[in-house]
Amino acid sequence: MLFKVEMTVNIPYGMPANEIEEIKSREKAYSQQLQRDGKWRHIWRIAGLYANVSIFDVDDAEELHQILMALPLYPFMDIRIEALCRHPSSIHSNDR
Repeated sequence: MLFKVEMTVNIPYGMPANEIEEIKSREKAYSQQLQRDGKWRHIWRIAGLYANVSIFDVDDAEELHQILMALPLYPFMDIRIEALCRHPSSIHSNDR
């Protein structure tokens, strides 16, 4: 299943810089592994915000839930999720 996920990060003011950098480092490693595994298909920044729009390709909503809950930055995120399905006007026979 494909899902569009919008993530906005809100790091608490006053959080120690070294702690923030450590969390970001773990986040990057985890997200890049998910990309290599084909689960996190696309990621785009939203200009001017600490936010992204991503496309996930997972078995079901439960798998997506587990992936998102494991993100090191998850406690600081506002997340919006929308399930996607193939559009009948797509010229591609397989949108993967």
